[in-house]
Amino acid sequence: MPRRILLINGPNLNLLGTREPQIYGSTTLQDVETQAQKQADALGIQLETFQSNHEGAIVDCIQKTIGRGPSATGDEAEPVSAIIINPAGLTHTSVVVRDALLGVGVPFVEVHVSNIHAREPWRHHSYFSDRAVAVICGLGVFGYTAAIEFVAAHLRLKGEGPGAKL
Repeated sequence: MPRRILLINGPNLNLLGTREPQIYGSTTLQDVETQAQKQADALGIQLETFQSNHEGAIVDCIQKTIGRGPSATGDEAEPVSAIIINPAGLTHTSVVVRDALLGVGVPFVEVHVSNIHAREPWRHHSYFSDRAVAVICGLGVFGYTAAIEFVAAHLRLKGEGPGAKL
């Protein structure tokens, strides 16, 4: 059984490629997910993707990662080894998404397309960074590639079987 990673994208990332391309670029979320799937397949990792504009749906998705019921796609799920999350605007506001991540105990990597530290001052604070295994920002959509490679490398180093975690 392959190791599983969940890639979560938060509010407005469904507009990636058209929303403020001078900041976020022209690559769409579908492009990101397609590339991520190819990369995960090549690394022998099972990748599940999820995007929502709704905070509660993201919390529900996170809570399902511990193998208690169906996955985000509706199939019965084994626990995930890691979560890669771009919380988008929830980065700066969502205690409930943070609590869900901490509650399931699944290691996570925080990803941002833009460099949030080079933007408006209110974007500099993240409710996730202090508990993330890693934070990747400002690399554009390549940040997703870097996150998957990082997670895969750490899972290989751990040398554990299915369900291995960072």
